[in-house]
Amino acid sequence: MSGGCWPMEEEYVRKHHRQEARDDQCSSTLVKHIKAPVHLVWSLVRRFDQPHKYKPFISRCVVQGDLAIGSVREVNVKSGLPATTSTERLEVLDDQEHVLSVKIVGGDHRLRNYSSIITAHPEVMDGRPGTLVIESFVVDVPDGNTKDETCYFVEALIKCNLKSLADVSERLAVQNAQPMER
Repeated sequence: MSGGCWPMEEEYVRKHHRQEARDDQCSSTLVKHIKAPVHLVWSLVRRFDQPHKYKPFISRCVVQGDLAIGSVREVNVKSGLPATTSTERLEVLDDQEHVLSVKIVGGDHRLRNYSSIITAHPEVMDGRPGTLVIESFVVDVPDGNTKDETCYFVEALIKCNLKSLADVSERLAVQNAQPMER
């Protein structure tokens, strides 16, 4: 986990983010506080079929079959990254606990055996409903790279995604709070 954590964060990590990394893998856990209610943030995160709603590096997503555990999505990655496609399987989608887990099962990239878990937890920020989002991952360290390099790269991508999730969620929260014009 990057930096220090609060007791509730540690409890959520223990409960939902227990991914064990082998010697040839790296893992990390990142945290983002978002000034938007959990139901709004979760409505974006849970959309396995629409990751591009908040993930800026995804240009296209096609899901094969129903949106259920085991569903597979084919994601096209925007240029500028060392990847073009990613094939990902939905491992967990728990709307009660707000848990989503995805495993990369193929594609044109170097993230082998990548698995992530993202959770959303209600919190109060400045007296208003907010959301604590926690994302953890584990991935193989590619040949020619170190654990630190691999973790740094993946953490940078996740930080971008979480910042974008916060931006989109907070913008929607402000829009939803505006009174309707007549």
